[in-house]
Amino acid sequence: QAFSLFVKAKEVPAAAWCAAGGDGARWRCCRQAFEELSGIHRHVALQHGPDIGQQAGRAAEQAAAEVGPSGPPAPAGNADGLNGLCPSSPEISCTLPDTSHLSYDDLTSKVGEVLLYYCYCEVKDPEKLCAWQKALCQHLHLTGKVRVASEGINGTVGGSKVATDLYIEVMLSQPLFKDILCQEDFKSSAGGAHCFPDLRVGVFKEIVPMGIDPKIVSYKETGIHLSPQEFHREVEQYLSQASQGQSDTILLDCRNFYESKIGHFQGCLAPDIRKFSYFPSYVDENLELFKDKRVLMYCTGGIRCERGSAYLRSKAVCREVYQLKGGIHKYLEEFPDGFYRGKLFVFDDRYAICSNEDIISACRYCGTLWDQYKLCSSQHCRQLVLTCPSCRNKGLTACCPVCQELEVTSRASGQTLKEECECTRRRPRVPIEHVSQRMLDAGK
Repeated sequence: QAFSLFVKAKEVPAAAWCAAGGDGARWRCCRQAFEELSGIHRHVALQHGPDIGQQAGRAAEQAAAEVGPSGPPAPAGNADGLNGLCPSSPEISCTLPDTSHLSYDDLTSKVGEVLLYYCYCEVKDPEKLCAWQKALCQHLHLTGKVRVASEGINGTVGGSKVATDLYIEVMLSQPLFKDILCQEDFKSSAGGAHCFPDLRVGVFKEIVPMGIDPKIVSYKETGIHLSPQEFHREVEQYLSQASQGQSDTILLDCRNFYESKIGHFQGCLAPDIRKFSYFPSYVDENLELFKDKRVLMYCTGGIRCERGSAYLRSKAVCREVYQLKGGIHKYLEEFPDGFYRGKLFVFDDRYAICSNEDIISACRYCGTLWDQYKLCSSQHCRQLVLTCPSCRNKGLTACCPVCQELEVTSRASGQTLKEECECTRRRPRVPIEHVSQRMLDAGK
């Protein structure tokens, strides 16, 4: 639409063209005359791309600004990507931030950050929130993943520092999140748009996939939130008591095994589960372990603890359930050399970020200390593997012998072979902790 309007503006007035007997230029641009439509189209495409982009951006901002409780809906297919989904309800404001004073480089600089946040709240129309969120991220050149549901929003996005700052500002001014979302709820780390392959925004049943209907186990029934300082003191006390064999507390890591493998709190119980959706089954199979215990839960940014603690509380076996507010992210900001050792796994192309120099995991092949993940080199497999540079140079780049053999076979045949690998086949879906005292003595 912006392209057509730009070409239209370069058209020679009909009166001037007719006065020349129907011959000569029909369009003029950059002191050049064009008789054929294909000629002016080619010129505009080659020489005025940035002008078209700016015109489209201004049109999108103007259209979004005109949408309000009494305003008309945005037309389908407009440049801001809302596709007519702007709501008439004041619950969701579709206004996009003004970026006319910013350059393209400001918004697309590779030197930026990655934001991690979530907000549990009642969303009456997730589709509308999703459309606005997608338009906002595209407008600011952000990449990443955003999950929207009737229970709230969960996002991790990357972009330039200018773009992420604007994103936070707009999110905090969004009426839907007023008095719920605050500046501290955004966890940031060095990165940028390059940390994600693309932008994915969608509507789901849950904003974190636990596999339990939010109406059955609600975020409103969550455990008691502890600040990083409070959690630090609790862990300190737990480790002191556990060293004497007197602890009545379980320090529970509710992340996946490949996350806790490269970094965790000292003395924690880290379930050997591959997905968070297995967590409820893990709790069900190990209820005796949690009976009459104080549970201190933690995860990456806090969101899994919201539903995880609610599920644990619903079983009515624990004496108390607490959770780390802001997750490991916020804890490491205040205690980089605290009780959390190793790397913090993140779900983007960085795989991990660090706050201390500890390496607590080892190469899968030679056993040397190593904590930098790579995807298994076998084409069919999506497992993560820890293999050091020395072993990688030897061609040991798969997660297990089965995948290593499949990789060689598939390369030779030129075909992608699919077979369940050793790692997946041998890992129990829901591990059972047979000896609970072993975990309680972990702090010794």
